[in-house]
Amino acid sequence: MLHKVFIALGFIGAVAGLSLAYLSQRYWFARAWKFAGRAEVSAWRKAIRGALVAGVAVIALFALAALARNMLGEISRGSRWKAFFGLWLTSSIFSYLFIKIIAGAEWLWRRLRDSFSNQPSLSAASRELALITAPPENIDHSRRYFFQAAGVIAGAFPFVSSTYGFVAERFRFYVREVQIPIANLPSALDGLRITQLSDIHIGSYMPAAQVRRAVGMANELTGDLVVVTGDFLTRRSDPLEDCIAELSRLRAPLGVWGCNGNHEIYAGAEDKSAELFQKFGMKLLRQENTELRWQGSAFNLIGVDYQRQRDAQGNRARMLAGVQPLVRRDVPNILLSHNPNSFRSAAELGIELSLAGHTHGGQVCLPGYGTLVTNCGLDRGRARGLHQHPAGPGAQRRAYLHVSAGLGTSPCAPVRFSCRPEATLLTLVPQIG
Repeated sequence: MLHKVFIALGFIGAVAGLSLAYLSQRYWFARAWKFAGRAEVSAWRKAIRGALVAGVAVIALFALAALARNMLGEISRGSRWKAFFGLWLTSSIFSYLFIKIIAGAEWLWRRLRDSFSNQPSLSAASRELALITAPPENIDHSRRYFFQAAGVIAGAFPFVSSTYGFVAERFRFYVREVQIPIANLPSALDGLRITQLSDIHIGSYMPAAQVRRAVGMANELTGDLVVVTGDFLTRRSDPLEDCIAELSRLRAPLGVWGCNGNHEIYAGAEDKSAELFQKFGMKLLRQENTELRWQGSAFNLIGVDYQRQRDAQGNRARMLAGVQPLVRRDVPNILLSHNPNSFRSAAELGIELSLAGHTHGGQVCLPGYGTLVTNCGLDRGRARGLHQHPAGPGAQRRAYLHVSAGLGTSPCAPVRFSCRPEATLLTLVPQIG
């Protein structure tokens, strides 16, 4: 029963999303059509409107062709046009929503004003007639100007911020350095440096050239170990092999290791990712562990596929099921798990350090507020960075989680705002107390 509820909610969400996309595009087309009608020269008016109709036809054909290629499983390496259309769709939908919110606020204000003034509410036509016939001193220009200005600002903000996030911040890679205290850390592992990359999402919004640039930046950190925590692509038509070929340029004495993310599931590419990692001399851990040694001391590296929060029937799934036999008690444990939701279970299993991604750091953050969404159901404060939890019931020592903000973006919002893409250099240090 619960499974059917989730299917129904997913269907409703898909219908709502498509409806919103249609309504927003119809709104902007109508505005453009009306604007073209202001042209005094008939030839110009017809030319502009003809261009509008042609543009809509081209976009429709482009969308149908892209859908057909995706259904046929063709590899798409993206294009500037595809990126532009994605940016336009995202910006125009949010702009439409904001404009309607302002219009709704004006409507509510007007109804409240009419109710408190004990005057009957006027129809739109009567209200316009009243504005025309009323003496100038009786017209509330300040209210009209306020809502007009608010509508313009609300409509422009998504376009301005999205353009900035798409053009200026999307590829402003930077390095973040974090020290992580580990309980009972052998002295030989004190100072072990781990380079983490996550959420590559190669495709229309992340070309291979940018992945190569991020890899070069990561190599400059000279980490002792490199880990990549999932989401190499977004959809099955994305060039997975190109992504993993670029990742194979990563260099570290202890090698390059990784785990699958949720988009490998969506793309049906979990097995293919593991095969390509092996082909290019790396290792993708799938419910597996391996012992790595550094300066004579060992640690246990564990990797799991994406940990679903619910099973196929819609019931809450058990995180890290079957992982307990992989955990060692004689050496420190490091877990690669794309979804940070598995952290509590990892801590209860005695895993000292979990490395995750998935959230993109929130991707869009508002100054003074922080991230809007976390993409995993966790509180906003855990969208990125270092977090801790007791390592087992009643334990005095702490387990730690590091959530990478990742490199790529969501296809629904191909922008970053106040949340730059990152490579992270993690340094292990002994836990005090």
